[in-house]
Amino acid sequence: MLETLLALDGNILLWIQDNLRADWLSPVMIRITKLGNIGFIWILLCLILLCFKKTRWAGAAGLLGLVFSLAVNNVCLKRLFARTRPYEVVDGLVLLTKKATDFSFPSGHAGSSFAAAVAVFCTMKGSRGRWAVLAFAFLMAFTRLYVGIHYPTDVICGALTGALCGASAAWIIRKFRKKIAK
Repeated sequence: MLETLLALDGNILLWIQDNLRADWLSPVMIRITKLGNIGFIWILLCLILLCFKKTRWAGAAGLLGLVFSLAVNNVCLKRLFARTRPYEVVDGLVLLTKKATDFSFPSGHAGSSFAAAVAVFCTMKGSRGRWAVLAFAFLMAFTRLYVGIHYPTDVICGALTGALCGASAAWIIRKFRKKIAK
């Protein structure tokens, strides 16, 4: 069963490489994926949200979600699973970006993207901008497959753990906000 899943993971990456990569699109996807390095774009977004009274709690929730995701995905799970990157294992897969220095599972980019996006989404009820943040998290996660640096299961699990981190952060911020409002 595990071997079948691993083969499917690699075959999906090869399919993306053969059917979705395009000369005009690759530089765009590489730039987008680089925005996720060290959570840069998400930290920046949350810091901007902190600057405005209307979105301050969303910024705080997003930053807390990022801290949770860092602890869960990058500190714990990557070390626990120690999965080799796909470009090291999948024959014929061409990496479009610089080699990573850490393990593959789960995707830290997907984790941080969904942690921040879900936290912001949950705390900005009624705002249409929250849908754009969530859509960008999906795009960021997909870029990791496109450039060949993560397996699909890395990205899916990173997104799931990140979403849980973001939802937990939003819950904590809502509880804290209610407590200080009393």
